[in-house]
Amino acid sequence: MIETKTGGCQCGRVRYSAKVDPAKAYLCHCRMCQRATGGVAAAFVQARCDEVEWEGEPDFYASSPIAERPFCAHCGTPIGFRFTGSGDHMDLTIGSFDDPSDFVPSSHAGAESLHEAWLDTSSLPRTRTDEIPKLVEKWRSVGRDVPE
Repeated sequence: MIETKTGGCQCGRVRYSAKVDPAKAYLCHCRMCQRATGGVAAAFVQARCDEVEWEGEPDFYASSPIAERPFCAHCGTPIGFRFTGSGDHMDLTIGSFDDPSDFVPSSHAGAESLHEAWLDTSSLPRTRTDEIPKLVEKWRSVGRDVPE
């Protein structure tokens, strides 16, 4: 079901609203997405370019001869991916949405570079950020609680 969702970068300079289907998110494992996000995969959802409204325009990096990636040049947040030229769709990073909890991955792309060990991590121990004393201490030293 198509919903309007909002998002933006870490510092707030780039903001957007987009009509997307949270049930059609996907993971891209290609090496370009790994490098662009610094992760083992990029989590995306596709949107029509004319259904993405920018409030604070992103910067764009020509990541290859066929594509460019919107990002915030101030804080470095990766915002998405789109083909150059006449493409009418773009992908937005799930992590840049204000509330990414509704998104559910439905497929994998770039499977040639997929790292199997990172797919099912459900058996690994889990620690909440507020359970790491050194990190809690750092936040408290600047007069703040650990952000969610």
